[in-house]
Amino acid sequence: MLNEKLHSYIKGLLTERNPLLTEMENFAHVHKVPIMEVEGIETMLQLLRIHGSLRILEVGTAIGYSALRMAQAMPNAHIVTIERDIERIQLAEQFIHRSEHRHQITLIKGDALEVEEVVKEHALFDAIFIDAAKGQYKKFFEIYSKYLNDNGMIITDNVLFKGLVAEPVIETKRIRNLVKKIDEFNHWIMSHPGYDSVILPVGDGIAISKRRGERK
Repeated sequence: MLNEKLHSYIKGLLTERNPLLTEMENFAHVHKVPIMEVEGIETMLQLLRIHGSLRILEVGTAIGYSALRMAQAMPNAHIVTIERDIERIQLAEQFIHRSEHRHQITLIKGDALEVEEVVKEHALFDAIFIDAAKGQYKKFFEIYSKYLNDNGMIITDNVLFKGLVAEPVIETKRIRNLVKKIDEFNHWIMSHPGYDSVILPVGDGIAISKRRGERK
């Protein structure tokens, strides 16, 4: 109960979002569209501010919520975001078009595993945000980390997956296989020789991976 009280207290301190973002939050809730949890996105935005990220790659647009949050938080930044789902692309385009920050966002339509050639035209990036198919996190990381600045960082959402990564027994096979892949990714990134990483238990768990310096 103390944790719930603290979560409510912290949420109560946050600045109210503008009407468009509030509408998107409500839409996501009603239609069960996964958007980043409030504690997680506020943490990410603060990290990006501190880091001074001006060029950001997002893998997984959904309806455009996190892209717009990043654009609003950093008016001088440009966000390149990838989405493959046609319905979500249409929704994202509608929401982004209604925002005063629309000029800061470039939406690439396609599977993130297949649009590398398009994305690299926009490189290099100061930060990469991965929030797409959880079973492909390692592949996303390997593909797009090549286009990260020497001082760049990669933020990955949902790495604790509702706490299931710590559960010894998961009955549903599909969920069990997905959790196994997330757990493998977490171990892989925490021991990666090119990055210093940490996992924060905020939102659904976010991993922050900072490149160690110039590439060999």
